[in-house]
Amino acid sequence: MKNPKHELLTPDNCALILIDHQPQMTFGVANIDRQLLKNNVLGLAKSAKHFKVPTVLTSVETESFSGYIWPELLDVFPGQRVFERTSMNTWDSEEVKAELKRIGRKKLVIAALWTEVCLNFPALEAMDDGYEVYFVEDASGGTSVSAHNLSIQRLIQAGAVPVTWQQFLLEMQRDWAKKETYDGTIKIVQEHSGAYGVGVEYAKTMVHKMPPTRKNEA
Repeated sequence: MKNPKHELLTPDNCALILIDHQPQMTFGVANIDRQLLKNNVLGLAKSAKHFKVPTVLTSVETESFSGYIWPELLDVFPGQRVFERTSMNTWDSEEVKAELKRIGRKKLVIAALWTEVCLNFPALEAMDDGYEVYFVEDASGGTSVSAHNLSIQRLIQAGAVPVTWQQFLLEMQRDWAKKETYDGTIKIVQEHSGAYGVGVEYAKTMVHKMPPTRKNEA
């Protein structure tokens, strides 16, 4: 039988869940530079929006502990509902599960703070409920290097598939001949892909002799 985990992710076969990208949760992240983490999460979010991947936003104890979701992330999805929880485990939220059932996709792409709690708990239980889980390693963060790495090992051993945010973007685009999404993909690369984005700008100006990208174009 065909292994569903061998299928590439597409804009039509997956949904994204972004869990607890909030200030207090960010303060506790110690395995990755926090500015890099924010860059990666925003790149992931913009990729999902660009390819019209259904995205669920959820937060925990916003006003009593964690603070509001990063405003830059909310700006990617203006006006979209944020599913508020009291439980550390998103999978305890019947509203979130109902929303995913409504969306109707079996492949879930998840990024969360923190890895050892807010990523592990729902990922494990979602797999137990029959979903295929792909977790975005570099858009998630744990309270120590060990906490993050051991949590990643636990997920992989349980059958979840690790990806990175840029892998997600390029898996959505896949073919540079898809001109309807090409410009948007390149824009995200230039904004969030570091050296790759710089290389794109170099090729554009030096090789193809195009004018430099200005801020309002990027």
